[in-house]
Amino acid sequence: MLNNVCRLGAFGAVILVLGLAPGAAQTQKPWIDPALLAAAQKEGPLVVYSSMNEQEGLPLFKIFTDATGIKVNYVRAADTPLMGRIAIEFRTKQKAWDILQTTTINKVPPAMLAEIDPPEAKHISADARDPGKRWYGMYANYNGPAYNTKLVKADELPKTYAEFLTRKQWANRVAIDGTDNEWLKAIFEFYGEQRATELIKGMVATLKPIVTDGHLALARATGAGEYAISLNNYINLTMNVKLAGGPIDAWAMDPVALMFGQVGVSALAPNPNAARLAANFMLSQEAQQFIAKFGRFPTRSDVADNPPGTVAMIKQKKIIPVLLTPEEEKVWQRKFQELFRPR
Repeated sequence: MLNNVCRLGAFGAVILVLGLAPGAAQTQKPWIDPALLAAAQKEGPLVVYSSMNEQEGLPLFKIFTDATGIKVNYVRAADTPLMGRIAIEFRTKQKAWDILQTTTINKVPPAMLAEIDPPEAKHISADARDPGKRWYGMYANYNGPAYNTKLVKADELPKTYAEFLTRKQWANRVAIDGTDNEWLKAIFEFYGEQRATELIKGMVATLKPIVTDGHLALARATGAGEYAISLNNYINLTMNVKLAGGPIDAWAMDPVALMFGQVGVSALAPNPNAARLAANFMLSQEAQQFIAKFGRFPTRSDVADNPPGTVAMIKQKKIIPVLLTPEEEKVWQRKFQELFRPR
């Protein structure tokens, strides 16, 4: 039986505890290494820090718990609070967490992450594997605009970012998340500094975009009609709202920034065997098939995208992988704030 305990933790995280009833059956899975499982079962509950919403994260780790008998403490928060939390815990040498799942693990100092080589990693795309073996891509995070299908017709959509400058009727009806520095970096790489600067300034002057906080919140707000257009968002979150019945859809334009929803293991993991077992699970076909139900795009070729054909649509455009270092992120975040500052 699954038991959920929910309370607010430090840094605003939501903490949920997944438990398996004594004597529950364990089912052998392709991602389970019997020797690693035996060692993991001698450890304590697995502690997961994740930015994945509870509607996906809880049932995902229930699959893991049901298969292994290992309890899971699921701590959910946004990327920024999680990064701040693990930095403090590492400095004070706290063995606080085992697994980190978010889009910003590539920005974590390598000393904070264990070097791992999950067997399931051989099935994911090469660009989703960190050469240093500190993180692996669980899902592909493509960036692109979205629109409310009740407020905007498909034939009104721009085919290039430059065409946004002709959409004065959308002023104050467009929004973008305030941390989209990776998207901005891809725009500058694609257009060049001078043209990209002119383009962004022109869009800001024409559209007067509202800068929001939280990509899932932005997708839900656009689907609810609070905004007609998301100038950019994670396409998987747009599809998450669409699959839930929201009147929203994405379209692709050059360039498409690509990041990854990543998984990594703490160098100070209190349960290192359980952590490695869970990391392997998260890269498995079973786990990626599960998250694809919510519109996340797999990094495995043996798992189909959802809705079908979305990735094929995206791949017709120029895809630019963007993995910023912490120093690069500061530079691009400052540039984003300067360009999108209200005039």
